[in-house]
Amino acid sequence: MTRKKIVLLTLVLFVASVVGSSLLFADGLTSADFMSEAKAIIKTVNVTEAKSLFDRGGYLFIDVREPNETAMGQIPGATLIPRGLLEFRIAKTVEDQNTNIVVYCKSGGRSALATYTLARMGYKNAVSMDGGWLAWSEADYPVE
Repeated sequence: MTRKKIVLLTLVLFVASVVGSSLLFADGLTSADFMSEAKAIIKTVNVTEAKSLFDRGGYLFIDVREPNETAMGQIPGATLIPRGLLEFRIAKTVEDQNTNIVVYCKSGGRSALATYTLARMGYKNAVSMDGGWLAWSEADYPVE
């Protein structure tokens, strides 16, 4: 193949990848769109329901806040997996995809997205705690 053909082929492939990716991401979704999409698919529990699950036992609480946010405290026994690392760490932390999981963050946004991610990864019993850590602590539920 001549150098001219290689350059032309490279240019064609580059243009095709740019056009293809712009078509792939042409939706122009906002964060609110992503949140609506996630909440339409996942199950959400309010803080009172989450406390009932906590008291019943058999649920793993996953905190998807950043480590510096946990200085406020955590739900006792919760496992910290920051939202940005969830896809990389969840399989090592929770091997059984049938595990009962309650996901929480500061106010409920990241936990909804994280729960959506878990559902897409095959975790069948993950729920998001609406209101997050703020609702839990305002309800004066146990913290550590």
